[in-house]
Amino acid sequence: MKIHEYQGKELFRRYGVPVPQGIAVTTADEARAAAEKLIAATGVPVVVVKSQIHAGGRGKGQVHKGTEVVGRGVEVVKGGPDAARDAASRMLGGRLVTIQTGPEGQIVRTVFVEQGMNIARELYLGMLVDRDTRRVVVMASTEGGMDIEHVAEHTPEKILKAWIDPTTGFMPFQARQLGFALGLSKDQVAKFSALVSGLYELFVKEDCSLVEVNPLVVTGDGAVMALDAKVNFDDNADFRHKNWEELRDVAEEDPRELEAKKTGLSFVSLDGNIGCLVNGAGLAMATMDIIAHCGGTPANFLDVGGGATEEAVTKAFTMILSDPEVKGIFVNIFGGIMKCDVIAQGVINATRALGLKVPLVVRLEGTNVVEGRQLLADSGLAITPASSMLDGAQKICGLVSGRK
Repeated sequence: MKIHEYQGKELFRRYGVPVPQGIAVTTADEARAAAEKLIAATGVPVVVVKSQIHAGGRGKGQVHKGTEVVGRGVEVVKGGPDAARDAASRMLGGRLVTIQTGPEGQIVRTVFVEQGMNIARELYLGMLVDRDTRRVVVMASTEGGMDIEHVAEHTPEKILKAWIDPTTGFMPFQARQLGFALGLSKDQVAKFSALVSGLYELFVKEDCSLVEVNPLVVTGDGAVMALDAKVNFDDNADFRHKNWEELRDVAEEDPRELEAKKTGLSFVSLDGNIGCLVNGAGLAMATMDIIAHCGGTPANFLDVGGGATEEAVTKAFTMILSDPEVKGIFVNIFGGIMKCDVIAQGVINATRALGLKVPLVVRLEGTNVVEGRQLLADSGLAITPASSMLDGAQKICGLVSGRK
């Protein structure tokens, strides 16, 4: 689960991580009032107006209204409150297109008005779970403000890493090593150490999967401060954090994924054209791999789980077909707890109810497989059976591409 920058900075403050003053608003007039308040409070005549969407690259992104490019996703405003209002007016309601949104962009519904800062240096800082070592890794770089993916590809030696032992937490010596390697002074290293310790505490207590600050800045007076905040939560821990629902911006999320969560299905949208309906996460990933191996592109990850009902299968079909790019569906079931005849009946019901018009290939194996296959054969519907996972992937890729 992702949250906005302004929400991430509220979390940062709670854990003692220094951030600039800022106010989130949803109208241009509110942006003007926020700029006026910040200028009066800080004495700094500069504010920064930032579009709030769940995607990176906002500073380099362009805001589109209709066919016209009207501005950028982040603007430094030096003309006072009226100029801040104008900047917010350009952003709000526009489509912000960044390297992470794709050409369709995302609608800007909120902007964050923040005090201007005297920036001496820009650095990068991030934390995520390293699954190879099963530890949280802290990554830092002198290349702040740049896309970290670009740095990793072209100058990987500029990314510094420290792995945190969960039994000890983030150790002072690790902070010193990273801080001095970044070229910080002794006083700045102490501030950097406190900041990273606060972020690590946040990472653990809030069950994060990613915390990123780009840029982390050193100000003209030597302060070390988070100028950005990207926070992702681990959805597996949502039962421990009832407050997450208050932070969720449903307008920024795929409605099918939200609907799947309510139904008890695991669904992730992808950019292919072959819908997948599978039971079991491992089998679902293997199914996507074998589709790609056969020359196709999966349109989704969809795990109906081990105890799905006929109704759940129908719901799954509905979600798959709500994607206009889907040109075929591959049902791949290995029945254990899940019985093949239940899946078969759900497939039949969904196909009839939805008036399925795209090719459908079904591979069943496991509990009650004979009964399930017979139900499909007797249905009179245009369902192509498959004898194996490879056979099914080859058939659906062939049908979608027009191959025999």
